[in-house]
Amino acid sequence: MNQRPCLRTLLSFLFPLPCLVVAGIVIGLLFTGCGRGGGPGDKRLRVAMIPKGTSHVFWQSVHAGAVKAQRELDAAGTAVDLVWKGPLKEDDRSSQISVVENFMSQQVDAIVLAPLDDVALVAPVERATRAGVPVVIFDSGLKSDQIVSFVATDNFRGGQRAGEYLGTLLGGKGK
Repeated sequence: MNQRPCLRTLLSFLFPLPCLVVAGIVIGLLFTGCGRGGGPGDKRLRVAMIPKGTSHVFWQSVHAGAVKAQRELDAAGTAVDLVWKGPLKEDDRSSQISVVENFMSQQVDAIVLAPLDDVALVAPVERATRAGVPVVIFDSGLKSDQIVSFVATDNFRGGQRAGEYLGTLLGGKGK
C-alpha cells in the first residue's frame, strides 16, 4: 500500500494557520490597538481585512478563519463586524492601495492587511495610523514601524518540519 501523504494532510500539519492567526490578529488588535468598544452595549467594532487577493484558495481559507474568529468573538461578547475586501488577483498593487484608502474614508476601527508590496503600501498604512486607525500586517512584511503587530509564517522552519514529517512517514528511507 502506498504511504504517501496527501497534500491536504501535510498542509494541515504544517499550517493550522488561517483560523489561529486571524483569531490572534483580531484579538491582539482589540486588546492592544483598538480599545474603542467591544463590551456589552458598546458599538460593534468594524475591522477591515485586506488580503493580497481573493481568488486563490489560500486567501479563501484565511477568510473562513477570519469569519470563524469573528463569530467566536461575538459569542464571547466582543462585537465585531469583519469587512473582507481585497484585489481579485495578487498582482494588483494599485487596487489594494485603493482598498486601504477606501476603508480609511469609511472610518473603520482597525485594518488587518497582507501587503502586496512592502514599500508601496507604506504611505497608505502610515496615513491610517496617523488618523488613529490601528493596522496589523500579516503574511508579508511592510517597511514601516507604524503598525500594531506583524504576524507571519516562518517558512524556513515550516520547510524543516515538512522534511521531518515526510521522513517519519517514509520510515527514514527514500529520497
